[in-house]
Amino acid sequence: MTTIDFTLEWKLKLQNRFLKYVKIYSTSDPESDETPSTPQQWDMANLLFAELNDLGLSDVSIDENGYVYGYVPSNLENDDETVVGFISHYDTSPDFNGEGVNPQIWDDYDGKDLLLNKETGFTLSPAKFKSMKDYVGKTLITTDGTTLLGADDKAGVAEIVTAAEFLMAHPDIKHGKIALGFTPDEEIGRGAHKFDVEKFGAEWAYTMDGGEIGELEFENFNAAGAVVKIHGLSVHPGYAFGQMVNASLLAAEFIKMLPENETPSTTKGFEGFYHLTDLKSDVSEAKIQYIIRDHDSEKFDARKQFMAQKVAEFNKKFGEGTAEIEIKEQYRNMKQQFEGKMHIIDIAEQALKDANVEPKIKAIRGGTDGAQLSYMGLPCPNIFAGGLNFHGPYEYVCLESMEKAVKVIVNIAKAVKKR
Repeated sequence: MTTIDFTLEWKLKLQNRFLKYVKIYSTSDPESDETPSTPQQWDMANLLFAELNDLGLSDVSIDENGYVYGYVPSNLENDDETVVGFISHYDTSPDFNGEGVNPQIWDDYDGKDLLLNKETGFTLSPAKFKSMKDYVGKTLITTDGTTLLGADDKAGVAEIVTAAEFLMAHPDIKHGKIALGFTPDEEIGRGAHKFDVEKFGAEWAYTMDGGEIGELEFENFNAAGAVVKIHGLSVHPGYAFGQMVNASLLAAEFIKMLPENETPSTTKGFEGFYHLTDLKSDVSEAKIQYIIRDHDSEKFDARKQFMAQKVAEFNKKFGEGTAEIEIKEQYRNMKQQFEGKMHIIDIAEQALKDANVEPKIKAIRGGTDGAQLSYMGLPCPNIFAGGLNFHGPYEYVCLESMEKAVKVIVNIAKAVKKR
């Protein structure tokens, strides 16, 4: 397979598209029951709807839940070719401020510290993030230290749209019908909940939502969210003896009941964890939010039971009804959905190699829309989008990695015709 001729013009198109996307505020909200969970996500959805139409894609649509679909028409003579899809989410994580993103561009990175904000002294340093050394001589796009960047997953969105534009502009590249899908609310575990698989019409798809260049993933955590509510009793502190029940102190007591060596910062590889993501409390009420993760299904189920058991023990100690727990499953490990379908992975692996990218096939210590979609009848492994240090002010992306991702998409499109 020949190398894609991706000129400076196209590289700038990709860069400018990404910069435009990240400046749009689109943080999702786990507390909302709406879809999208926040009104600002409609700004991204409407922009994508208009942009896909402007590029001349077919059957472009946006539904009442903010899901955007579009298709690069086939340019093959036969009309029964395999349809392959590409999917990304346009919301950004509520873990850090996503409003007022002011991206910084660093051409020909020299391997040294990057002072992102002169007023605050906020610095992105290879001493803390060793991966930066891999991008010496490349173009990096960073935050200004006050927000996240949104490369998760606007890098993936920009790559898919740019690949679609590239295919539309190069009819000499023969390919079948390519389905594109863009979702809200992935960052709060709901990105695939209202995705219309039947309408999408692909035999399989790829989420462009991975991190460092070369990642190809078809195995991920089993995932659940847990909310523990603790009920206190607030009275005037001057008259509190024997009466006050401080929910904040009880919350601290509960947190200590979970194993301190089973957190994201103390586990790696296939090890699971309990992750305290949010704590809101006062004397009267406390709300503790966790995510529960494990690659192994039996261990995952055991983790959920363990948390419920700890709540029962807590109530036995402090009185029935003091604490309550709600556990909701978010997604399952997609690995088993690829039994007998490894050609999906083989095609992507070859597409990476044809783009001169070394494949890094590994399990995700997280999940994507693809994990849920794989259980909805749409096998959907994950491919790198190029970003690193997601969900915080140290987030950055390498432009050349994004360029490679576009080439991988085009290579897959070329390879998937009729099976």
